[in-house]
Amino acid sequence: MPELAKSAPAPRKGSKKAVTKAQNKDGKKRKCNCKESYSVYVYKVLKQVHPDTSISSKAMGIMNSFVNDIFKRIAGEAWHLAHYNKRSTITSREIHTAVHLLLPGELAKHAVSEGTKAVTKYTSSNTEGITFLWKLVKK
Repeated sequence: MPELAKSAPAPRKGSKKAVTKAQNKDGKKRKCNCKESYSVYVYKVLKQVHPDTSISSKAMGIMNSFVNDIFKRIAGEAWHLAHYNKRSTITSREIHTAVHLLLPGELAKHAVSEGTKAVTKYTSSNTEGITFLWKLVKK
């Protein structure tokens, strides 16, 4: 009896478009080798606060790890808050509440005030959203 060739499973009824995976020349799936690094920003803040102080690469790695950890905690808590309230978007309100839940007392107040200041500066800037340089577009 001839065997039937196995075909790929049919897409689910609710799917709207086909999922394509990025592949390299060998046909293998590419992995993103990008790591979040806040080293440049930590260095800029260090030079603003103490211009004559330097930082070792080990200490910079520790600071980068610390910022990544705090970022993931706040983002996770904000996601939970949005999920509890049946929202699909994390807004500044969820971030504000997540910071209050995760950071202790005075540190939370300072973080919220700096975040509010940054959001206000961003929204009041003349550029609305993402700026696009038309000179770089190939015709």
